[in-house]
Amino acid sequence: MTSAATAPAWASDHQTQALRETARKFFETAAVPNQKRWAEQRFIDREFWLEAGKLGLLCLAIPTEYGGGGGTFAHDMVVLEEQSRIDEPGFGNHVHSGIVAPYLLAYGTEEQRHHWLPRMASGQVVAAIAMTEPGAGSDLANMSTRAVRHGDRYTIDGAKTFITNGGSADLILLAAKTDPAGGAHGVSLFLVDANDCPGFQRGRVLDKLGQHSGDTAELFFDQASVPADSLLGDVEGMGFAQLMTQLPQERLLLAVAAAVSAQCAVDLAVDYTKNRHAFGKPLFAKQHVKFELAECATLARVSKVFVDDCVAKHLDGTLDAATASMAKYWTTDIQCQVVDRCLQLFGGNGYMAEYPIAQMYANARAQRIYGGANEIMKELIARSL
Repeated sequence: MTSAATAPAWASDHQTQALRETARKFFETAAVPNQKRWAEQRFIDREFWLEAGKLGLLCLAIPTEYGGGGGTFAHDMVVLEEQSRIDEPGFGNHVHSGIVAPYLLAYGTEEQRHHWLPRMASGQVVAAIAMTEPGAGSDLANMSTRAVRHGDRYTIDGAKTFITNGGSADLILLAAKTDPAGGAHGVSLFLVDANDCPGFQRGRVLDKLGQHSGDTAELFFDQASVPADSLLGDVEGMGFAQLMTQLPQERLLLAVAAAVSAQCAVDLAVDYTKNRHAFGKPLFAKQHVKFELAECATLARVSKVFVDDCVAKHLDGTLDAATASMAKYWTTDIQCQVVDRCLQLFGGNGYMAEYPIAQMYANARAQRIYGGANEIMKELIARSL
């Protein structure tokens, strides 16, 4: 794991290192002992969110005037790295702090910012973003959810699925069509108060291959009524442009987690093969095992260097959308490859749920799908060539 001596420039100052130590201790003491229970109950305890808020681990890139940490994207990344180190994907802070909060800051009115951001920073409000639909995944321009204005309110009809934090979110950043004939230009974003929205209903928490502690859910809007000032910003039809502007950061979040996961898989496999004996010698003594680990370690290192460079570019405003797509697709592919190859070195034990490598294998697979499927990433990259 990143240490003070090897930390990239964006995470090497004293304040950031202190934040890393706080986050690491928090996840090790407050998350690790509860991971099995969280996976069984299919959600993260609200008390955990509140404690994270008390420690200042939420909305770190949000200015202090809105209750945030007054830091940068780098500080949110440090917290995400420490979360990824213990392989706890169910804590949807990457969506809460890394996606929804930046939308509010960038496009929200002052009233919207002051209403939502302080409570998000404290953990009193948990946020989700609802884009994907049962009939429209990566094809956001063709979503079918509709929002129609009637005087001082909007009526919303539609369904969303695969929504991170969906089972418990208090705030839902919802994408809907305000102009069905407008294509991408007809999409608007809404700030839906999930606790005060007639016609809104949560569906089931979905039974996933992995990431069982996350309350990924279906959401339904049947003549759901929201105030007109729930529109993010002041103008209809800006949603798609807002999404396209913010999606590179979402994809970078996934790349950061992927790079950490790949390195953790290597660390687990090295430790296991050095301590597991077969035919009178440690597994690590076998050339095949050493070469597999050498290759995986190299892939993990290259992923980390690439991601660190992308984070640095994002911080100075020079990360382009195509490079963010490269980072998302390549590092998540590498994550899955490295975890799979490392699991193989565990033999039968690697397939046992009690071994962390088995959980990492199941948790990693979604990385190549959400945030825009990797095939879509390649399409976006190709358009830039």
